[in-house]
Amino acid sequence: MNFAVITLGCKVNQYESQVMSDAMLCSGFDLAQDYKTADIVIVNSCTVTAVSDSKALKLMRRIKRENPSSITVLTGCMPQAFPDELKNFDCADIIMGNKCRNDLLPLINEYIQTQKRIIKIEPHQDDMKFEKMQVSSFNERTRAFVKIEDGCNRFCSYCIIPYARGRVRSKPLDELKTELEALARKGYLEAVLVGINLSAYGNDLGGINLADAIECACAVEGIKRVRLGSLEPERMDEDTIKRLAKQEKLCPQFHLSLQSGCDSTLKRMNRHYNTEEYMTIVENLRKYFDNCAITTDVMVGFPGEDDEEFEQSLDFVKRVGFAKVHTFAYSRRPGTVADKASSQVQKSDKEKRSKLMIEETEKLHQAFLRSQLGKTGKVIFEKRRPDGYFEGYTMNYTQVYVKTDEDISNSILDVRLDGIMGEGCTALLCNE
Repeated sequence: MNFAVITLGCKVNQYESQVMSDAMLCSGFDLAQDYKTADIVIVNSCTVTAVSDSKALKLMRRIKRENPSSITVLTGCMPQAFPDELKNFDCADIIMGNKCRNDLLPLINEYIQTQKRIIKIEPHQDDMKFEKMQVSSFNERTRAFVKIEDGCNRFCSYCIIPYARGRVRSKPLDELKTELEALARKGYLEAVLVGINLSAYGNDLGGINLADAIECACAVEGIKRVRLGSLEPERMDEDTIKRLAKQEKLCPQFHLSLQSGCDSTLKRMNRHYNTEEYMTIVENLRKYFDNCAITTDVMVGFPGEDDEEFEQSLDFVKRVGFAKVHTFAYSRRPGTVADKASSQVQKSDKEKRSKLMIEETEKLHQAFLRSQLGKTGKVIFEKRRPDGYFEGYTMNYTQVYVKTDEDISNSILDVRLDGIMGEGCTALLCNE
């Protein structure tokens, strides 16, 4: 029998999908070309917004319609967060929560034997340990995501994820080292450490923090770069940043989640920092990391945000001068505090603010790209594009395009950035 895995959502989900795929392959199943020809289709869902749920359910219906004989599995954050809503959803033959990934193969075998629908969703416990899981390969040729943290204790007023993921728990350092060594032997050059609240790594292990995980990763022979996934502005004091800056393999690119540049809005969001504290982290990162790129997420139209609060947020974003900003409008999420707020912002206002924020942050992105021109640096080239350019990334995650007759994929080369093209920079190889 063959199978397909479809991943919705974040980098943590991508990692977990790879774990499930590896388990299926090791058990003798073959990988299908797509879900239309697969005997088993596994959908790893996201529930960060109500739209994410709708997307997952719509996809499951399409799979059953286009491949009615397939065994369909719905897993991930959506069933974990909203188990009762799926009891009568008959487009999934197996529904399982985030806590039950190790049961995937037994549940599939049980369904094959009985042909009876299975629902297995176990609630998270506060004292849970990090689930043992490792990957030895990844879909990408040069870069591998490695999950080192799960869960979140923050309970932001707009977010359902603590209910879908449980409390903070961290991968032990010896397990991280073993996993990265295996990936290095397979030829992976870059490891991206990811988590639900990556900044909280080590909270449950006692006496260690994210810096320990980074030092462990950087010490693995064969891994040339260590990059971080999205970070929350916590535990990022100056001493920690100084410690991180000593690791030459650590990429000077930090996706530091902001959400709003207005203190009043941040307070209603139940974010545990203010703009002054955030700016201090930014200044320290730029102080200790040369040519540092700082990217972020910004939400507009959060309940209670008026024009003045939006302007404060926009002004702060411009003052930080981010390399890149992902802008999105607040989306109501049933089950959260913010969904019950009476001061919901009109759709038209959210659209107007999104447009303005995107326009202004695109100017910041172009300014960042201009600041990179003339600089030299090492690029890991990943693939050749249809237009003949090879594509890769610098240490600070500037996208780079080089045109050459030589096959330079999966190699690290020195380049000089000489122009702007689309979302990145063109460059010349330094040996040409």
